[in-house]
Amino acid sequence: MTVGSEGMTRMLWLQGASCGGCTMSILESGASGWFDELRQSGIDLIWHPSVSEQTGDEVVELLEAIRDGRERLDLLVLEGSVARGPSLSGRFNMLAGTNRSIYHWLLDLAPLADYVVAVGSCAAYGGIPAAGINPTDAVGLQFEGSDVGGALGAGFRSKRGLPVINVAGCAPHPGWMMESLLALTSGDLGADGLDTVGRPTFIANHLAHHGCSRNEFYEFKASAETMSERGCLMEHLGCRATQAVGDCNQRSWNGGGSCTKGGYACIACTSPGFESAQNYLQTAKLAGIPVGLPTDMPKAWFVALAALSKSATPRRVRINATADHVVMPPGRPSDKRSS
Repeated sequence: MTVGSEGMTRMLWLQGASCGGCTMSILESGASGWFDELRQSGIDLIWHPSVSEQTGDEVVELLEAIRDGRERLDLLVLEGSVARGPSLSGRFNMLAGTNRSIYHWLLDLAPLADYVVAVGSCAAYGGIPAAGINPTDAVGLQFEGSDVGGALGAGFRSKRGLPVINVAGCAPHPGWMMESLLALTSGDLGADGLDTVGRPTFIANHLAHHGCSRNEFYEFKASAETMSERGCLMEHLGCRATQAVGDCNQRSWNGGGSCTKGGYACIACTSPGFESAQNYLQTAKLAGIPVGLPTDMPKAWFVALAALSKSATPRRVRINATADHVVMPPGRPSDKRSS
């Protein structure tokens, strides 16, 4: 990473069409808080629309100085999708005080940055603003859904020769964001460290299913039937953790949580197009078989194993699966009785 006389990596954070949830998530980063973690990591957050003191003319001057080459830009981060409409004017999402759209600022600034990072699935693939008929023509920085292109185009490369790094999620885990930034500043993240849709492989090499507290129920296909119950959420309640990229259940969120631990189905929010699901809380089925089965396992094998697993389900597991609390603890003599 190029550094200046002050020895700090300069990071600019812009916000497109989004809810601000990625910022809310990363504020949880670091034992002493995100700002202290940035300082300790040698990253100078030169501006962020939600947390920086600079406003008005100060910000305009900074952006113009970067655009004109008077200020260096090491990391350009975008949170939120790029609203290109109407008719590629970008006027659905203007940057106040500049009379220019976020879209056109990104076209100017991205080629000047050593690295460009999309935080969240909106910035990566279009996300929630791109759902449905997409009236604002919302896209990701370098993807439109799973199709390469987006706002910057398929051929875009930053000054260091990398495509956009997509730290996907809605919102991403704070560790995913911060570790990606640190990997870039240390030179440890290159093109070979990204998957086919631009996600760092240290995230993409895991599934949300790994480490899920409901995995015993999954193994025996003992399924919850309503959201308040303890069983596996895949068969009936829309959980896509067996297909969703992320180590969500291996590292705690905000001190201890995850979607499935909190009783909510995984909606595969790190995946392009997740926002287009017809019903997040109901499993799509064909002839009674869930459509969204594990992607790396032949469906016939899964169905056969599921039938075998259900036939061998311990009474304790079956009873607890459709309860909102532990009805039968493990190790009781009654567990050993035949069902």
